[in-house]
Amino acid sequence: MSPTPAPAPSLLPPAVGTETISLVETLGRGALAIAAYAALGVILLIIGFYVIDLAIPGKLSKMIKEDRNPNATLLTGSGLVAVGLIVAASIWSSGGALHEGLLATLVFGLVGIGVQTVAMIAFDKVAGISVRELVREPDLQPGARLLAVTHLAIGLITAVAVI
Repeated sequence: MSPTPAPAPSLLPPAVGTETISLVETLGRGALAIAAYAALGVILLIIGFYVIDLAIPGKLSKMIKEDRNPNATLLTGSGLVAVGLIVAASIWSSGGALHEGLLATLVFGLVGIGVQTVAMIAFDKVAGISVRELVREPDLQPGARLLAVTHLAIGLITAVAVI
């Protein structure tokens, strides 16, 4: 029995679907995907901020920046972290499909913002925790802490639902 000779290297182009992608091309695509997701995430955070601003009486940026209102700051911060959780989960679940992932992130992010807005209204009505009253108080209130934890819980629940 004689040994089988090694196959000669092929001079033909690779078969369809077997071409290699250069490292530069891979990094370029990855960097563009990161930039696209980051831009969409920032846009959703800005939308989330303005939705919270609409739900809270007064100008939210003034309450935080000038009045240094801890209740408005805590409610806004927790709402934005919750949106961030939803955006991160949407990106995670996209599975590398950029266009579908961006669309899913947009839709799920907007749904998350809507759910949080409904939760704020529900707390106002059902639990008797008025956001309007909370942001009028100069000191941090227990109701603001409870609503902040609720924001985070809703964001986490929505994020896990996305995954």
